[in-house]
Amino acid sequence: MNIHLANAKSPVETEGKAHLGFVDCDIHPMFKSPTELQEFLPKRWREHAATVGRRSRGPFAATSSYPRISPGNGMRGNAWPSNGGPPGSDLELMRSQLLDLFEVRHGIMLPLGGGASDERNVDFGAALATAMNDWQATVWSDRESRLLGSVQISLENQNAAIGEIEKRAGDRRFAQVMIPPRSIEPLGRRRYLPILEACAANGFPIALHLGGVGGHPPTGTGWPSYYHEEHPSYVQTNEALTTSLVIEGVFERVPKLKAVLVEGGFAWLPALKWRLDKHFTRMRDEVPHLRRLPSEYIHDHIWVTTQPIEEPKRREDLLDILEWIGWDRVMFSTDYPHWDQDDPRYAFRTHIPDAQKRMIMRDNALAFYGLD
Repeated sequence: MNIHLANAKSPVETEGKAHLGFVDCDIHPMFKSPTELQEFLPKRWREHAATVGRRSRGPFAATSSYPRISPGNGMRGNAWPSNGGPPGSDLELMRSQLLDLFEVRHGIMLPLGGGASDERNVDFGAALATAMNDWQATVWSDRESRLLGSVQISLENQNAAIGEIEKRAGDRRFAQVMIPPRSIEPLGRRRYLPILEACAANGFPIALHLGGVGGHPPTGTGWPSYYHEEHPSYVQTNEALTTSLVIEGVFERVPKLKAVLVEGGFAWLPALKWRLDKHFTRMRDEVPHLRRLPSEYIHDHIWVTTQPIEEPKRREDLLDILEWIGWDRVMFSTDYPHWDQDDPRYAFRTHIPDAQKRMIMRDNALAFYGLD
């Protein structure tokens, strides 16, 4: 649901305060300038960035993931700081527009810059990941304790990724490990299992935020012609991720692993559970490593965030969807400062009972991340 700034009321004008003190599971901090991250890179990699540059796995280097009518890669118009930096780069503005305005209890940062996960040179990617983590801790969490970082890794550099996960373990400035959903191979494949095991062993859930560049087309039939085709493909990505993790047996092999699917919607999840269960009754001989129904693995190990909320024409249908997913498996997110971010005052057009709303807005995230 898009934010409606023109008609927005102040928190004290709204009925009740169920939206206050919530946990925001998707905040996007940004660099003040393209050179800010270089301050956290070793000299070797600063020189590499200057002389060689980055080599993304994406095939269309000169294109944007967002329409040109959406400046700054899809940022809301009033999120541009007066100091000239991009949206998401100014802590004081983030406080006034989000953290303080809604009395946010905790905010989970998921940086979309840096390019660690997209870099073809996996050693450079590992260096970028370390720099990103130092940047999150120093520039953001040390200055604002409500903001918690997501450990960045280079998924295709296994040793470096595990080392970075272990390095950040126990650091309360980090809440999870951020893994690109569009990897070179499906995430459930054996090549990624040691990294997923390291996440669970060190107490980190994993966050799979939509987007990213894995080097493959986002659809099953090639590259889309329109942004209108690209955007719905995020749902297809999440369906493929969930299916891979479950059917490859990741949750059977790593029973403590928890995953949250961020910014990919959620109305698709019940239908996928039904389909996987139906076929499991017919094909279970092929997957003897699965000891339970696929839907049971999904419920025990996979969470979703609200933004973007599907908005069916019959508003009561949303309650059915949430019931089918499980009220305890949905967590609120704003997606600040993107143009389609969700304002907690207007996030649900359908009335949700207070107890369930508290679960979505706060309690589920506190439990998922092990916070106060």
